[in-house]
Amino acid sequence: MPEEAPEGIDRGGVEAWFAENVADVSLPLTFERISGGRSNLTYSVSDAAGGRWALRRPPLGKGLTSAHDVGREHKVMSALAPTAVPVPPTVGMCDDEAVNGAPFFVMDFVEGPVLRTQAAAVESFGEGDRQQIGQRVADTLVRIHEVDPDEAGIGDLGRKQDYVARQLHRWHGQWEKSKTYDVPLIDDVHARLVARIPAQGPATIVHGDYRLDNLILTPSGEIAAVVDWELCTLGDPLADVGMLIVYWAEDGDELIPLADMPTTAPGFPGRDEVKALYAEGSGRDLSEIDFYVALSYWKLGVILQGIIARVAKGQYGKGEHAGYETVALVEQLAEAADEAERRLG
Repeated sequence: MPEEAPEGIDRGGVEAWFAENVADVSLPLTFERISGGRSNLTYSVSDAAGGRWALRRPPLGKGLTSAHDVGREHKVMSALAPTAVPVPPTVGMCDDEAVNGAPFFVMDFVEGPVLRTQAAAVESFGEGDRQQIGQRVADTLVRIHEVDPDEAGIGDLGRKQDYVARQLHRWHGQWEKSKTYDVPLIDDVHARLVARIPAQGPATIVHGDYRLDNLILTPSGEIAAVVDWELCTLGDPLADVGMLIVYWAEDGDELIPLADMPTTAPGFPGRDEVKALYAEGSGRDLSEIDFYVALSYWKLGVILQGIIARVAKGQYGKGEHAGYETVALVEQLAEAADEAERRLG
């Protein structure tokens, strides 16, 4: 008898969809929830013949659905497949919620290490390899921003101008919908950022959550695939740089956005070097990068509050708990945003 499917998977519905849409699949299927991240849920799917895929669906239950649009992820990844940006090949998209209780899409499973912790970075690669991985992270972000959205067929993904203003409006709205307590500094920093939005250059694809643990690597340290495109839109590329810098923790940092960050391992380039690598590769002016760092800290605090609310509602499954998603960390992120904004003078 097949194993019981994990929460979020309707075995009968998903197997029927695979039988109709995936070539040469051999039923029954085996499902495993893949750990890591608090975004859309990812499952490993294996068939009786050894085939393997990844399935993405929104968190369980009802929530802020605009922030968990698997259709957007599928569209972006399908469009990027022929470009220089490495993404997992997509297999198909299911919009019929009757099949699995929510939309989902399926992609080929890309094997390779994902560095979510310092220990994983140390165990998987030597210091010299980690230096080169850091360089490739910056280079791949340059590649993402070099893609012409119109030529790739996703020029309609979102409005191209006023990206930062739209982000501030959207995420402040999400804060109002999901907050379970008041953090006055979130509102204060929001107002100050709104008042000093930098002029935007030509719009590019913006990943929205670009960081090392959203990359699948090869055993030699090349970047095999960029994943987690659910927040992708069009707009100001420097927003991606700001988010990358926020997540690029260094050994000795007082604030680390997640409990254990791989970039604290010896060998990885520091934040300043990552910024310099991106600036050199893209030719963009990073003189106002602290604005985007402040925006990223602020946005991360809002996202974290949403996670806390969803965990409380059980939308990540039974037995899940807040873990690193604490009220204190939301406040610390707001304080970091405040500090970065004040550095602009």
